[in-house]
Amino acid sequence: MRLHHHGWLVLATCRNEADCILLREKGLHSFVLDYADSRSIQYGWQQAMDITGGGLDVLFNNGAYALPGAIEDIPVAGLRENFEANFFGWHELSCLALKVMRKETNGRILINSSVLGFAALRFRGSYNATKFALEGWADTLRLELADSPIKIVLIEPGPIRTRIRLNSVPHFQKWIKWQASPLKRTYEEELIPRLNAPEDAPKDRFELPVSAVSDAVLHACIARQPKIRYRITTATKLAALFKWALPARLWDKIAVKL
Repeated sequence: MRLHHHGWLVLATCRNEADCILLREKGLHSFVLDYADSRSIQYGWQQAMDITGGGLDVLFNNGAYALPGAIEDIPVAGLRENFEANFFGWHELSCLALKVMRKETNGRILINSSVLGFAALRFRGSYNATKFALEGWADTLRLELADSPIKIVLIEPGPIRTRIRLNSVPHFQKWIKWQASPLKRTYEEELIPRLNAPEDAPKDRFELPVSAVSDAVLHACIARQPKIRYRITTATKLAALFKWALPARLWDKIAVKL
């Protein structure tokens, strides 16, 4: 809504039509686009081009989910499904956008990554992997477009008050057979209580509202020279500093406690 209030024509896509209806009621153009479904991406892209007359200034890739669980407990099929939604769909949509941006010799692609795109934490292996992949993808694309006016921007939030934890529960239940895991006790004592915590549970340390991300996105859209990385929340900034300054083994000792 922040961009809409600043006069931008915003195309806000969702995976479900019910969510699109709510956004249309707020005055936005909204239609279904599911990163995990190539046909949905192609159809959604065509709708976007019909609305804009074939132009595009900014693509903000922001649609992902978590599959909590220990690496050794994640089936290949679950990991592959997570990558479809969190990575491959982003690639497909971005390549469509790049064709238009090259013709217009202008444009920006914003990638909503995470602190978990450069600083891994336990039991987030699938999500870590998709975000690490996005970071490498975005860095490479930025280098390949160095002689182009097209800008590639990484948004790297830390803890933000969203529904990602609650939305991850069905994926955990679908894929993780934790009762048979060597880490069963850790699931019982740490991960499952966290997943089942009520929405009004105390905030994580350094947690910020979604407006912190909106502020960064707005700046990335309108700044003459946007940042390459927008590190949002103190947690993200500290993690970047520690990863750079500390020996790897010392960082591991810190990360294993988080």
